[in-house]
Amino acid sequence: VMVWTAELLAQFLDHAAEHDPDLHALYHFMAYRGARRGEACGLRDSEVRLAKREVTINNQIAVHGHTTRQKAPKSKAGNRDLTLDADTAAILTTYRARRAAQRLKAGPAWPDTGLFFVRPNGHPWHPNLVTNRFRKLIRRAGLPPIRLHDLRHGAATIALDAGIDIKVVSEQLGHTTTTLTRDTYQSVTKELHHNAADAVAERIKKKRRRSA
Repeated sequence: VMVWTAELLAQFLDHAAEHDPDLHALYHFMAYRGARRGEACGLRDSEVRLAKREVTINNQIAVHGHTTRQKAPKSKAGNRDLTLDADTAAILTTYRARRAAQRLKAGPAWPDTGLFFVRPNGHPWHPNLVTNRFRKLIRRAGLPPIRLHDLRHGAATIALDAGIDIKVVSEQLGHTTTTLTRDTYQSVTKELHHNAADAVAERIKKKRRRSA
């Protein structure tokens, strides 16, 4: 499991907002709410309730080779409701307005996919394309390389580090048990704390050498 710090995540999202506005909202949703790539690509428009700051995950776009198909999440726990924070709700509201303008411009050519996140022409995002553009953004931003799936890991790690109850985080991620969440992420949060402690000590040490 590789994760960015909150500061690095913020840098990435700012970069994505400027250089890939068509996918920025999808990346933001994954990073804040821990959705899987297929779940974000397959999010149904009818399951996004922005006035209530809620979405329901009950569909995903799966990839087999290069072929895609829509199907239910892989487990019963994967079918879940997510509560949105105010910032994410605002980002998705702005995206929905952007999508409406694109649909108006396309006219009758706009396909009715029933999906929330779609390409500028209205067609579904291929999950592999979402990954490829994520990698390109990271390179151009000069950020430490992580996988797209690690945005999900980062959402969990930041939540646990902020003191959110592990049962809440487990339900957010769609894990079948809290044991899976604990085994996957608690060692990561401890490592982040160790790295933070070492970074502070190193910074102080450098200052002391300069003043000696």
